[in-house]
Amino acid sequence: MSAVAMALQDGWVVAKRNLTKIKRIPDLLIFSTIQPIMFVLLFAYVFGYAIPTQGVNYREYLMPGIFVQTVAFGAGITAIGLAEDLQKGMVDRFRSLPMSRAAVLIGRTTSDLLNNVFVVTVMSLTGLIVGWRIHTDIGRALLGYVLLLTFAYAMSWISAYIGLSVKSVEVAQSAGFIWMFPLTFLSNAFVPTGNMPTFLRTVAEWNPISSMVLSLRDLWGNAGQERGTGLPAEHPYLLACGWIALILVIFVPLAISRYREAASR
Repeated sequence: MSAVAMALQDGWVVAKRNLTKIKRIPDLLIFSTIQPIMFVLLFAYVFGYAIPTQGVNYREYLMPGIFVQTVAFGAGITAIGLAEDLQKGMVDRFRSLPMSRAAVLIGRTTSDLLNNVFVVTVMSLTGLIVGWRIHTDIGRALLGYVLLLTFAYAMSWISAYIGLSVKSVEVAQSAGFIWMFPLTFLSNAFVPTGNMPTFLRTVAEWNPISSMVLSLRDLWGNAGQERGTGLPAEHPYLLACGWIALILVIFVPLAISRYREAASR
């Protein structure tokens, strides 16, 4: 069996172990779905009446942003899970088994991806209830979901690196989320970027969150007239795919290297 095939097979075993843990502690899944539902309801019914959007209902404008924010924040589970495994000595136990060194990271990111599939499904149903609709064909709709989950997988590798770089679960919980707040809110996820100061508007338009959100709005027919300017507005798919590739190219090797260092402590 090749090294890649062994890594994938062992990674699936670790992924099933992580999914079994969620089954035994359903609170993890419950709280990971309550937060996005709360965001949908708060922004749709509280802020929605105060934020004007041209050419589209705010609830439809909002939902792609909530989707991207949710999977980005959901990646923090990867950091917490790996930090917990390190703290409890599970990584040392994995090292003693005849398994691929990459299996722990592959299994962790895969299980969190499957968790995101469930969360995105729940969010889609919530969005339909508050008035969100997809106005394009089935192919573009599915492509939007594939792009969203690919982005979620890439973000999990950033969190994997963070989780392996800290010394406790508590620090992982803070470090895994705190950088997400400016990244998410300094974007087009909740408000159009047109009224932002010039510098902030430029940062927001080139933000990977903004590229993902605008791509989903285009794929699902929720874009409206306020798109931003320049390359980010004209080619959001290209930029979104570029960000995903860049994140994976940088953080997959970094996470694997950090795992080797953490496992040899």
